[in-house]
Amino acid sequence: MKIYTRSGDKGTTSLVYGDRVAKNDLRVEAYGNCDEVNSMIGMALSQLTDVSWDGKDRFVAVMHKVQTILFHVGAELATPKGKDVKWKVQDRHIKELESHIDEWEEQLTPLKNFILPSGHQASASLHVARTIARRAERTAVAVGEELSNPLAVSYLNRLSDFLFVAARYVNKIAGGEETTLEADV
Repeated sequence: MKIYTRSGDKGTTSLVYGDRVAKNDLRVEAYGNCDEVNSMIGMALSQLTDVSWDGKDRFVAVMHKVQTILFHVGAELATPKGKDVKWKVQDRHIKELESHIDEWEEQLTPLKNFILPSGHQASASLHVARTIARRAERTAVAVGEELSNPLAVSYLNRLSDFLFVAARYVNKIAGGEETTLEADV
């Protein structure tokens, strides 16, 4: 199979089941945003190669699972309503994110102020992933009633919270410094 098909040269692409839509269609934007989140998580993980801690393998495995689920969320966003999709985000996937959030927050200093995205490179990359996840969520909401599974929006919402806490956790583990928002500027 060749990587290029030339079928998109006129500004359209195929959704799952072959429906063709413009490349700026909200569905394409939504699953494209999921792809960006996924890539940014990969970037963050690549920036952790020189950092080691007990539990790193588990952290990486959790992130890889999230990346895999993001591919599936993208497929759901690319599936027209009423069409079957083999894999769907379920409540348990959202609960898994919440469980990791709770676990990592137990190890963090409670926030009293807003923090600026900063610190270790991997942490800053996870903050970027968080903002892209928010964009993916907003775009998925805009797709609205055309979604085949409304839990995709819930997953993206929780994912941004998960990535925020993951960024803080990585800063703690990797020795990055959190910068708090100054009240007077």
